Amino acid sequence: MNDHRRLGRELGIFDTDPMIGSGLPFWLPAGAAIRKAVEDYVYELERRHGYQHVNSPVLGKRELYERSGHWAHYGDDMFPVMEVGGEEFVLRPSLCPHHALIYRSRPRSHRDLPLRLAELGGMYRSELSGVLGGLTRVRAIQLNDGHVFCAPQDAAAEVSAALDLIEAAHAQLGIEAVRYRLSLRGEGGKYVDDPALWAESESILREVLRERGRAYDEERGEAAFYGPKIDIQIADPLGREATLSTVQVDLYQPGRFDLSHAGGGRPVMVHRSVVGGLERLVAHLIEVHGGAFPAWLAPVQAVVLPLTDAELPAARELVRSGVAAGLRAELSAPDKGSLGARIRAHRLVPYQLVVGPREAAGGEASVRLRDGSQAGALPVAELAARCRPEF
Repeated sequence: MNDHRRLGRELGIFDTDPMIGSGLPFWLPAGAAIRKAVEDYVYELERRHGYQHVNSPVLGKRELYERSGHWAHYGDDMFPVMEVGGEEFVLRPSLCPHHALIYRSRPRSHRDLPLRLAELGGMYRSELSGVLGGLTRVRAIQLNDGHVFCAPQDAAAEVSAALDLIEAAHAQLGIEAVRYRLSLRGEGGKYVDDPALWAESESILREVLRERGRAYDEERGEAAFYGPKIDIQIADPLGREATLSTVQVDLYQPGRFDLSHAGGGRPVMVHRSVVGGLERLVAHLIEVHGGAFPAWLAPVQAVVLPLTDAELPAARELVRSGVAAGLRAELSAPDKGSLGARIRAHRLVPYQLVVGPREAAGGEASVRLRDGSQAGALPVAELAARCRPEF
């Protein structure tokens, strides 16, 4: 069984230290490479689908979260207030209030809609120590977040478009959802008390799921405090479920922030996360792929293996040209062991480039795939092209 907590440390993807604190893992070089590959892929996917990227601070004044409703409905999951210069600040539990203010920062026309904003940003949850573990339950989350501000009549289309993005990203990442969940409100003060608002939001999500022919389960008590959501559920090797990607319809916060456009119309706010929090995503990818990541995600995409020291200059030049072409390439020199031992040590690397006397003389390499098959002599540019994600 691939447990990301064990395998992630063995592969140099992440680790923790008690001096940093529980629930605050740090990314090691291999993990940082995977994370950057995911970031770049999702950024480009969003850009191609009309999103504009923004950046916002990781904290805000207490009154921001009072206005958004987080303070009243989500306060137990927030970090304590920090007092600075007579003002009260809070580490943000969500990016949506910031994006609402970004929308409000400029005059908007109905012609500006839909306005699609996206950000990879930090958010912070005051999780109890007993539930923390690995990358799946953490206190600092790097969230792939996005918000679409659209006319009410376009909300269903934007929800469906967000699901298209999610499903495309899952296919590229090798993720299979175990089920779709329509998460509805439960009882109590955790949820905004506006039955008409909830009924309208739920109707939009049901319409989209019905039109897409998507089977789903309804679960009460799993909604966001401001509105229902479609949750895409994944499972670990033990069958334990978690939410990865999500789409939400929010008719509440646009009113709280008095969002409007010329003519007095109020937009709907569609929240969506294509791949969720990067920590949970990478944990799942470690377990799905067992460390044998697709070439575009692999921390090291190509390892160059000279047979003897005589081939070292040619091997080093091959690494340099590979890096220049965009490959994550590294050298494994003969002093690391026999060729067989070095191949076994790099068994998870997608491309193993063996350089013998003939290859060194011709400025090339014999390409071996990690399944043991041979790919012949491939130019570095072609290898780099094979290591790019598809859109």
